[in-house]
Amino acid sequence: MRKMLNKILSRSKGTAFEIDSRIPSSYLFCLVLSRTMMLCRGFFSPIKNGGLFFIGRGVTIKARSKIIVGRLVTINNGCYIDALSTEGIVFGDNVSLGKKITIECTGNLQLIGKGLKVGNNVGLGADNFFGCAGGIEIGDDTIMGNFISLHSENHNYNDALVPIRLQGVTRAGIKIGKNCWIGSKSTILDGAIIEDGCVIAAGSVIKAGLYKANGIYGGVPATFIKQRF
Repeated sequence: MRKMLNKILSRSKGTAFEIDSRIPSSYLFCLVLSRTMMLCRGFFSPIKNGGLFFIGRGVTIKARSKIIVGRLVTINNGCYIDALSTEGIVFGDNVSLGKKITIECTGNLQLIGKGLKVGNNVGLGADNFFGCAGGIEIGDDTIMGNFISLHSENHNYNDALVPIRLQGVTRAGIKIGKNCWIGSKSTILDGAIIEDGCVIAAGSVIKAGLYKANGIYGGVPATFIKQRF
């Protein structure tokens, strides 16, 4: 079974893949069974997809007509996705959503949100939160750790005579380039533009601004540490 799985995974991912020989066959059997059940849920899902679509247990998806899914996409157990927005949600090929991810594209029915666009070969860690009202874009080959939150909207608060909740919002959006690594427990705020190849240290707060290509950034708020090369 191990050799067959190596062959299947290598072919589907388009690169050589070999399962660690120390993994017990019983573990692999349970994993194959679980993935088969996820594949069945994806097959019978009304969501447009490019094939080999995996949906885990306890997944909630709203506004399904606003979602487009590529090939080899996995939505793991317990995810909550509300795609109500002007541009919807687009997942490229070979995208993996970790367990218990929350994606909300519209936080207020008075002003519909923009949406989320994710490139190819992107891994999103468990328990992440994506607030996509102002729009979020994530480039190809980017990986994100666990417990990361992205907030593409800000509340106005300059009028002392009006409650903040009634002053409206501003939306600049968030853009994350290709081949980035976003460390666990980072917070990315509206107006942040992270260029290709950046590394964001765990626990960082990324405020509005430009983070130049191949830079390493960290801290609260995040500042430039050094270039990768």
